[in-house]
Amino acid sequence: MAKVFFTDDDDPIDIRYDNVFKAVFTRPSSASRGALSRLVSAFIGRDVFIESIAANEPPIDNLRDRQIRFDINCRSASGEMVNVEMSLNPAPYEPIRIEYYAGMLFTGQDIKGTEYDYDSLKQAYQITILAKGYFFRDEEYYHTFEFYDPINRVSLDGKSRIITIELSKLDKIVEKPADTMTSRENWAVFLGYLTDKGKRNKINEIVKNEEGVAMASEVLQIIGKDWEERCRLVSELKYELDLQSYKAYARKQGLKEGREEGREEGREQGLKEGVQEGEQRIINLLKSGKTPEEIIRDYENSINH
Repeated sequence: MAKVFFTDDDDPIDIRYDNVFKAVFTRPSSASRGALSRLVSAFIGRDVFIESIAANEPPIDNLRDRQIRFDINCRSASGEMVNVEMSLNPAPYEPIRIEYYAGMLFTGQDIKGTEYDYDSLKQAYQITILAKGYFFRDEEYYHTFEFYDPINRVSLDGKSRIITIELSKLDKIVEKPADTMTSRENWAVFLGYLTDKGKRNKINEIVKNEEGVAMASEVLQIIGKDWEERCRLVSELKYELDLQSYKAYARKQGLKEGREEGREEGREQGLKEGVQEGEQRIINLLKSGKTPEEIIRDYENSINH
């Protein structure tokens, strides 16, 4: 593997974007597969080798369309089921969403047939990297959840795990000397601070110390050089990835307007028209090519005047 490092002039693509994250870890190359194996190993806490990645639609080598699915559903050489996802802007209901998909991952295993029983079920790991926001009351960035009796402090010893990594809780960890950081900490800091030029030296130290991170960096640099439509990424993300969240935002504002209109025109009709009008405003702003900040500002100005 070629020596990898980031100069002060480098402007790497933000790996916290869902489709960039997926692009790095699902390319058909030994570096990409090695990086994914080491990422999973770091967060699970033991060495695993990712043997296969579930088929995605569209194909995983289609860079522009990766936003259609954000998660990386894969299987280790020993059969464990692993789902890895990056969530750049997690929703407030993210913990419930994670629990739902963790359940689907575990129960999605096929044990039908006389040669199988419940002992045939493999470990299932839902790994979610939360790029922004605070979701748990403590200051720990890493959590691993399992079925547990909190009253009697007894674990069910089941085979499903939910692992979360909150990148917003790394302020103290990023200040540690790189050679004293764990593999898990190396990965978390790399993901959280890659585009922070003030931490460029720390990132390069991590790349030097952590082989898996070096592999991911190599793939990221290849993608950055080959991705001629990089400038289109932001607009595609705005339209394809954020449309649902903008609609939710518009719905809240529309409900507010609808309540006011409903006092005079009838509550039900006012609510319906307010929601529809709010969603259409968001769609029009998205098509205009404005930044997310401009969209929110313009939308709020439009409803306040």
